[in-house]
Order: sequence, then structure tokens, then C-alpha cells
Amino acid sequence: MAPHNEQDDELTMSTNELLQGQLELYHHCLAFVKSLALKAATDLRIPDAISRRGGAATLSELAAEIKIHPTKLSNLRRLMRVLTTSGVFSLVQGKDDACDGAALPECYKLTVVSRLLVERSPHDLSPMVDTMVDPVSWNALLKMPEWFTEERPSGLSLIEVAQGCDFWDTTVDDGGKFSGGMAADSRVAMQVLLKEHGGVFKEVKSSLVDVGGSHGATATAVAKAFPHLKCTVLDLADVVALAPANDRVTFVAGDMFRYVPPADTVLLKWILHDWKHEDCVKIMRLCKEAIPERDAGGKVIIIDMVVRYPVTQQHESKEAQAFFDVYMMGMDGIEREESEWSMIFSEAGFSDYKITPTNGIRSIIEVFP
Repeated sequence: MAPHNEQDDELTMSTNELLQGQLELYHHCLAFVKSLALKAATDLRIPDAISRRGGAATLSELAAEIKIHPTKLSNLRRLMRVLTTSGVFSLVQGKDDACDGAALPECYKLTVVSRLLVERSPHDLSPMVDTMVDPVSWNALLKMPEWFTEERPSGLSLIEVAQGCDFWDTTVDDGGKFSGGMAADSRVAMQVLLKEHGGVFKEVKSSLVDVGGSHGATATAVAKAFPHLKCTVLDLADVVALAPANDRVTFVAGDMFRYVPPADTVLLKWILHDWKHEDCVKIMRLCKEAIPERDAGGKVIIIDMVVRYPVTQQHESKEAQAFFDVYMMGMDGIEREESEWSMIFSEAGFSDYKITPTNGIRSIIEVFP
């Protein structure tokens, strides 16, 4: 008889536990199917097709709208089953009261998720799907086991290991995909933040500089909401050169690691999560030099994630933040907890900060000199 090993007790499972564990394991293994199904729906413009049909479409109507070959109708149904199960679309079964309650074909409808993917919508986020569900990021994260274990300089990011270049190099020839995604996110985020938390910007006296503001989507939204503000965007020369004409915003070519234009308030939307601790401290020190003292209205506004803040946030928010953090690890970025933000502010010479959580996954952080 083999000797009893107490360690084996930890591996003992009931039949129900075994089956439940297997179910959850396979669910985790196949989670990538949700992302790729979403990407397919976006590329095929399925949300637009449903919208054009008045907000509801049968499978055959959908196939006709997106020009699916008739032999692939059953496969489209399988794709839509994933997308309805995951909540991207809803599926309803109609009844025809005029025909003695005869069953009508199933109809697909938009949900709160797919409404954000309709191209004509003012809050179209389909460019962000293109940005995040991207082979560059996927290939980088597939390198995690190698990256964690091999004796390679820690300065190399996952994307550098996978691609042989850093993340920013991959955006040079992406056809504007990254900048388009960021602009789409800014339009939606600022629409909500200015409506629900506009007081943060209303307190700005007369000038604001959006550091790393690309083509000015964020600064333009602020300028429209508060016409008295002089809004400036700082970004690299090659980015500013491609910015569309804008009579509300002034563009300045420059490097945020060397200079930040003076203003009452500096805005950093989804910038610092791209950079390591010491880089963030350097940027924040330059921001502090650019603004007046707190008594004169000086502050830095950061729109970014504060992981696990507040502790009462919904599970979906916590999970999304955790996903984003590992996603950012690919490019050597990081989503930070409050203690990590606090260290950056302290080392950069700031005296105080205030975090205002939003209903989404990001927070507004006001940092005071």
C-alpha cells in the first residue's frame, strides 16, 4: 500500500468540484474567443447593419446587410450566438399577433455595448476595439513565460521581446489606428466627465495645457464646454504636424520630458500609465514648474485608473482594471494603485491630491503644488 501523502489532500476534489473546476478552466482558456468575436463584429460593421435596420435585424437581414455569402449563414449564426451570450447584442423572439401568434424569426438588437460601436454615433468606440484587439499586443503577451524567466535585461518590454522594437515604433506605420482609438476614447470619456464632473474644469482660471493631447480631442471638448479657457495641446512635432485645423485649441510641438508650457492647469489624460515610475516623476516635476501655486489656482488634472479604488467598485470594473494592467505591461506601462500614485506625487514635490472616482474604470486625480 502506498504511503499517504498529506499534500495529495489539497488535490482531492468531489465530482461536483471537478466538473465545476473544469468548466471554469475551459471558460478561461477560451476567453480570447469573446475578444476575437467582438473584433469580427466590428470589422464586419454588424452594429451598423442592425442600426440601419431600425435597431433590429433577423439573421437573413443581417447577412444581406453585411454581404455574407449564403453558404456561411449558419456560421454567422454561430458568431452571433457568442456575441449575444457575451452581451454585445441581444436576441429576441417575436410573435405576430396578426397571424394568430405565429412565431417570427429571431431578431438581433443593440445593447449598451454595441451602441458604442455604431459608426454614425457621436460615441463610437469601434476604433478602440481596433486598437486593443491587435496582433502586436497579443503576440507580446504570448511572450510572458519567456519574458518572466529568461535572463534578459529588465529594460526590455514584452513588445520589444516580441517585435524587436518598442510600442511607439509600432504606431508609426499603423495607419493612424492608435491615434484614432485614443481620439475616440477621449470624445466619449470627456462627454461623460464634463457632464458628471465638470466642476473639476470649471475651477480652472483661464488656461489649460493638455500634455500628450495628440490631435486635441480632449482639449477641444474642454474648450467647447468652457469657452473662456485658453486650451493648448503639447505633443511631439510629428504628431502636431498632422493635427487638423482647430480654432479652439493651440498646438505646441515639444517633448513632455523636457518642457511643459505654462498654464493654470496641466491635464494628463491616459498618459502616465504609459510610463515607469521615474519617468512619471520627471513629467510631474515639469508640470509643477508650469503651474502657479495652489492659492493661485494651480493644479494638475490626471484622468487615469486608480486600481481597486474605491474598494466598493463592481467586479466588472475590478476585472477590467486588472486586464488593462497586464495589457499595459506589454508596453512597459502600468495601471497604479493609490499608494503608487501617492509616491509619484510626493517625489515630484506636490503637497496634496484628491481622487474622484467615476462610474467607469478611471478616476479623476487633482494634484496640488
